[in-house]
Amino acid sequence: MMQTTSVLIHSLCVPCQNRCRYCLLSWNGTIEGASWDRSVSLAKRLIRELNTHRPDLSAKFSFGYAMEHPDLPAALRTLRELNSPSAEFLQCDGMRMRNDAECLVLMQTLKEEGVKELNFTFYGLSDYHDRFAGRTGDFAFLMRMLRAARAVDLPFTTGIPLNCENIGDVDALVDLLQGAGSSRVFLTIPHGEGRGKLLQRIRLDLNAFHTLSPDTQRLLNTGIFRTEREWLSEPEAAESHKRMILISLRRDNIDRYETMDALSVLRETEALDDAYYAAFPDFPTLAAMYGDPNGECFYRIRDLFGCYRMQYQKDHDLSIYDVTDERRSGSRRF
Repeated sequence: MMQTTSVLIHSLCVPCQNRCRYCLLSWNGTIEGASWDRSVSLAKRLIRELNTHRPDLSAKFSFGYAMEHPDLPAALRTLRELNSPSAEFLQCDGMRMRNDAECLVLMQTLKEEGVKELNFTFYGLSDYHDRFAGRTGDFAFLMRMLRAARAVDLPFTTGIPLNCENIGDVDALVDLLQGAGSSRVFLTIPHGEGRGKLLQRIRLDLNAFHTLSPDTQRLLNTGIFRTEREWLSEPEAAESHKRMILISLRRDNIDRYETMDALSVLRETEALDDAYYAAFPDFPTLAAMYGDPNGECFYRIRDLFGCYRMQYQKDHDLSIYDVTDERRSGSRRF
């Protein structure tokens, strides 16, 4: 029995300044989210109704594509009012370019508004990072942001998505970020959703991973990121019994959602999740069809499962609403 445990309401109403090659939201320069004011107004009502009628659910609000809201202090106060984790933990990728003085002002503002920790993503050293992020000067800008955060004593973490192209940069990048004051440097494997599916040809494999120093290798959580071969030996790891429901407030659905009560929106989206997963065989069946028992590329289990579903969908010419597309209302199973 699938259990809904939480609801995240979001609006993709703020542009991102990057064009990252693995963008989960497939950002292409076009705003798809409903306006900020309408989104906040509706989110407040939906969350209030969910808190009343489904107090067992955790209901929160967030926005994207980036955190560069034109009135960021006011936006942070709204997030705090709506119990959003982003009010205290801020992802700082894709913000507009700032000089040293402007970075310092931003960091002082964030600290004053109650932000407790920042996170930054680095795709490699300067040249590779800028190409991957799709913006010249982005690496240097992020380093300015780190220095400013350190100057106001605002803690930050840094993440490095690994692939076979950037692996030669990673040891040096880890040293650089640790020296810059990052409280934690962690390695990840790029997801396979959004534009991430286009990175399959450079997905990290075991041989490339072993070129890293032992200290750097330990920064990858190998309980979460494993080779295909390892996942196929534990097919039960793909079993999901819980889900987060995502309600995306968009220009093309906001009028309809404003006429609906929260429970109706919730049931509608749960039905989309049920229909999507019912259209595919389970993980062991798909693994038998498409899995490579000797596969040495690294995956998160949900990405490997998603990779198999995409192959099945293509082979069976299956047309179905994709609940994993986080630009639209859908779900995240876990």
